[in-house]
Amino acid sequence: MTASSPSNTTRRILLVEDNPADIRMTQEVIKESGMQVVMDVVRDGEQAMDFVRRQGAFADAIRPDMILLDLNLPRKDGREVLAEIKTDPQLRTIPVIMLTTSKADHDIAECYRRRVNSYIAKPVGLDDFVKVVQAIESYWLGVVRLPSRNQ
Repeated sequence: MTASSPSNTTRRILLVEDNPADIRMTQEVIKESGMQVVMDVVRDGEQAMDFVRRQGAFADAIRPDMILLDLNLPRKDGREVLAEIKTDPQLRTIPVIMLTTSKADHDIAECYRRRVNSYIAKPVGLDDFVKVVQAIESYWLGVVRLPSRNQ
């Protein structure tokens, strides 16, 4: 049982990532956690917006409880995706966690201006990456109270 949901509630994460290795590592860490989590994956910013808006190939998508968003994506970058989500009244309550390799101050400041919920720089080493993903999952799916998908 977690603070955010009854133990029988499956949480949904949308991972927006174009790096296959990072996708695999994130999926493995989530799978091994034992938490009830379904992870949907899209590989560019346009797919991310189609997914959250349930358009095109994603018409039957289930609204995610949270989004892990990479900054540098093909077709539409993470800054644009973040801005669109946070200015849309139907989507703005979805927590967005920027998970990216950039540690640049201007990227961090820009994302917080656009209302990112957290900005996390991806560590280089595998063990550190696992710890970061576990911390995200533990905090956002175990401690934080998330809004209902219907909100």
